[in-house]
Amino acid sequence: MNQLSDRINNLSTSATLAMAAKARELRAEGKDIIGLSLGEPDFDTPDFIKEAAIEAVNQNYNSYTPVDGYVDLKEAIITKFKRDNNLSYTLPQIVVSTGAKQALYNIASVMLNKGDEVILPCPYWVSYGDIVQLNDGVPVEVKTSIDNDFKMTAAQLEAAITPKTKMIWYSSPCNPSGSVYSKKELRALADVLQKHPNIYVVSDEIYEHINFKGGHFSMAEFEDMYERTVTVNGVSKAFAMTGWRIGYIGAPDWIARACNKIQGQITSGANCIAQRAVITALEAPASSVQYMVDEFKVRRKLILDLLGEIDGFKSNEPEGAFYVFPDVSAYFGKTIKGKTINNATDMSLFLLEEALVATVTGEAFGNPNCIRISYAASQENIKEAIKRIKTALS
Repeated sequence: MNQLSDRINNLSTSATLAMAAKARELRAEGKDIIGLSLGEPDFDTPDFIKEAAIEAVNQNYNSYTPVDGYVDLKEAIITKFKRDNNLSYTLPQIVVSTGAKQALYNIASVMLNKGDEVILPCPYWVSYGDIVQLNDGVPVEVKTSIDNDFKMTAAQLEAAITPKTKMIWYSSPCNPSGSVYSKKELRALADVLQKHPNIYVVSDEIYEHINFKGGHFSMAEFEDMYERTVTVNGVSKAFAMTGWRIGYIGAPDWIARACNKIQGQITSGANCIAQRAVITALEAPASSVQYMVDEFKVRRKLILDLLGEIDGFKSNEPEGAFYVFPDVSAYFGKTIKGKTINNATDMSLFLLEEALVATVTGEAFGNPNCIRISYAASQENIKEAIKRIKTALS
């Protein structure tokens, strides 16, 4: 008898992790799978950060940490926010968590009541909707178009707002589309929100430094949005520290205190050694990891050029992160090698089984016409992967 809770029975499995697991199964069977599904830099964590971690071990950092993070780490985060984002926060406004995903869950837990609506511009990061639902909220998807670089307009936002709207969550640069909202575009959204003073914003900026257009803008930089915006960030992407699991928020102090309170009952403080290493990471200038961004930019051009040679793939040029999000709906209804492709999920499975390339269905991100392809892989693997895809679809 299944005695699990309705909550867990109704929860979706992360599509990105599920695809990675399926790819591992096929590798275990001896198949040569090229993984372009996970959102993880393929670089090593920089040596100067690893050395800081080793020093922390030698200094015997091994005790429980403060729930909201070491004070000197929070000070480093405050300095980073001021230096990179022109945002001024105080110590009580910063909460360090076990990854940005926990930070997002904390926010949903302390802000949402049953039936509260959260606007999610599509495509959105795969876990947003489930995090909202786990906290009794209602995800409200706002469809965007590849022709508009997958960005929500002010008119779309206005149309999506109801008396039940509590929050809007978005990422910029966006996972999965790589879209970057400009200051002008965010101002237009903020102007709409000025008419609705009880709606709060979660600005997920985890890909902040992987930005090819030059210039990152935070919603909280607007004076009239500062008290209504929670800025979420971390070190996973920019510093190739996904496994170190450190994320953080800058928020109005009453929201930060609530996040601190709930985290104290869930995980308490984040890993002590990782926190010490992150101080060093954040104190370093962004130029210290520019070599990764430069390489991602080269790979972006490479993969876009190669995808452009495949009939039926429609791609725009992402301005940040390390993904392309091509529309593959031209293949829907077609049968290739005895397999009918009816949707993006069918396409991702077809590419995994026939091309031995792991991607992720866009359905997991709220867009059923696209697939997400990560170019956080070597140029050689990108070339081989797209060659396989082209051959399988031909």
